[in-house]
Amino acid sequence: MVSEGVTVTTAMVATQLLEVGLNTLVKSATDSGMSNYVFIVYSNLLALCFLLPATILYHRKSAPPPIPSSILRRIFLLSCLSTAVQTLLYNGIGYSSPTLASAMIDLVPAFTFTLAVISRMENLNLKLHSSQAKIVGTLVSIAGALILTLYQGMPIIRGSMQNLVLGGSGTYLSVQSNWILGGFLLATACFIVSVLYIVQTWIMREYPEELVVTTVCCSMVVVLSAIVGLIAEGTSRAWILRPDKELVAVCYSAIFVVTMRSVVYAWAFRKKGPIYVAMFSPLGMVIAVVLGVLFLGDILYLGSLIGAVIIAIGFYGVIWAQAQEENDFASSSSSAPLIYSKGIDA
Repeated sequence: MVSEGVTVTTAMVATQLLEVGLNTLVKSATDSGMSNYVFIVYSNLLALCFLLPATILYHRKSAPPPIPSSILRRIFLLSCLSTAVQTLLYNGIGYSSPTLASAMIDLVPAFTFTLAVISRMENLNLKLHSSQAKIVGTLVSIAGALILTLYQGMPIIRGSMQNLVLGGSGTYLSVQSNWILGGFLLATACFIVSVLYIVQTWIMREYPEELVVTTVCCSMVVVLSAIVGLIAEGTSRAWILRPDKELVAVCYSAIFVVTMRSVVYAWAFRKKGPIYVAMFSPLGMVIAVVLGVLFLGDILYLGSLIGAVIIAIGFYGVIWAQAQEENDFASSSSSAPLIYSKGIDA
């Protein structure tokens, strides 16, 4: 049990590293003219080229159980959510920065907890201090996100490549005016991510086949994102990838994020549940700050720092409360009759 927990934790940390690296690559590529819509289509299409043969090889000796129609409908819902998340996320990064994206992702635990309570995946008792801490932590996280989005403040750290990236005061003013729009898109993406976590956990608990679910969902995302891309990008020139950072971003996303992260997340949802997966989001904020300042010339503003600290405080309040509840449950389970413990586990 301990080794399994360590394995899941290690895999989740690795996916956070990979995801922040992708955000930095996408920001750099879109600044050079790559379309976000085209990127989403190509990265999912290439990922499907890896997932499909991997699924066939994995199940070459024993075929997976047939997918019930109810599960297939949930997977279609999952693919719609995934398409919306990717579209909002990468456009939000384009208007702001990977640093803001990683900080806003810290809202996911709060949103996920709220949705888990509504969907009865999480119990809430207002008489317990742990439940009270969860509510306060959720509100604090949302307040921190609002501060981070609406207040920039004075610059604390200026990236060494700032002049190259922004290219003058006119572009700087444009970045400031797009900051709120980028924050709004990212906040909306975070909420949809939380809904996605709940739906995927719902799927994995009834159909625990990570590769099959990921492959079917990815194929649907390819079709949906292609429809969106064709509507958003009318010119054929936008669909031509240049063999530079654009191609690198697509390959990186397909192999390490869409393929590997999706399978790891599906596995973690089945093993630990949606809130456990969401609790790793703050790690990306630290990585994104370093990468953004070093490689993208991002400016670290006082508002970003204050908002990020408030979000982290609220987040760890929620995690502390969850740890308290798990300890209380473990204590009560050890003294409960065996038949009662089995009923809870089921």
